[in-house]
Amino acid sequence: MSYRREHRGSRSSLFDGLEEGGLSASSSYSHETNDHDNERAVESLQDRVLLLKRVTGDIHEEVESHNRMLERMGNDMDLSRGVMSGTMDRFKMVFEKKSNRRMCTLVMCFVVSFLIILYLIRMLRYFTLG
Repeated sequence: MSYRREHRGSRSSLFDGLEEGGLSASSSYSHETNDHDNERAVESLQDRVLLLKRVTGDIHEEVESHNRMLERMGNDMDLSRGVMSGTMDRFKMVFEKKSNRRMCTLVMCFVVSFLIILYLIRMLRYFTLG
């Protein structure tokens, strides 16, 4: 209801200058005011468009850099996959022979015993100095 009243009020204010059979001087003033308001609105829209253009340009650059980074990572992954498959093939060849399997077991025992001795030495040093 109040919307209709407001609408009627704004409608009557629009046609105030047209009563009594023609346009008056106030309507030319309102025309200039409307042109000025329109120009300000156009300038505001231009500023917004320029801002959006800069933002979309920045987003585009960011997307391009991420695509390049992902492409490099994909290439690196393919390269490491090739290296790992070659290493696994060599391990398979080593473990196919019994003598090589015994040698690997012996090497693994030495590595594990070295790590245990290293851990014990560090723990001894920690308790004697700390």
